[in-house]
Amino acid sequence: MNQTLRDRYEVVIGIECHVQLATRTKLFCACDNDSREAEPNTHICPVCLGLPGTLPVLNRRAVELAVRTGLALNGEIATRTTFDRKNYFYPDLPKGYQITQFDRPIVGLGSVQFPLAGRTVTVGITRAHLEEDAGKLTHPEGADYSLVDLNRAGTPLLEIVSEPDLRSAADAKGYAQELHNIVRYAGTSDANLYYGNMRFD
Repeated sequence: MNQTLRDRYEVVIGIECHVQLATRTKLFCACDNDSREAEPNTHICPVCLGLPGTLPVLNRRAVELAVRTGLALNGEIATRTTFDRKNYFYPDLPKGYQITQFDRPIVGLGSVQFPLAGRTVTVGITRAHLEEDAGKLTHPEGADYSLVDLNRAGTPLLEIVSEPDLRSAADAKGYAQELHNIVRYAGTSDANLYYGNMRFD
């Protein structure tokens, strides 16, 4: 008997979501966190660029918003959290590393529930951690070069990592919509998809 693809394979989906926190300044410096209409490379400073001798200072408001989001996700809030360096070399990352969290995230295990087609879907949250965003590359049409805009470098992000609990595209869509509702209701992000305030992987 011939099996269809649907019969032969099981859909298993987990989602990473980057949420831009609604702070006035960036995660580790006093640069403006809203560069939506700004000219390229106008909201930057030596800290954003990782110039020698600069020292990052953690944005207290970003921590508060991360904790608020964690509570909205029914997450475990860490009493001790640390930052790490993730080294990678890419044109939009001027330091050559990203300041992020690894083994001690600010938010631990949690869950999100939402109704879908007459049932309740529960998605586990593995973790949510603070990290800084990289810059942005643009690729002019027909050009053989790319442009780098570092205005976004250092923007405070909360990366929310789900368990692989989603079993269909409808589940994934429902989870994304519920996460969007949660961060909007909690007031922790503008969650504007057009401007990339929430990005799903």
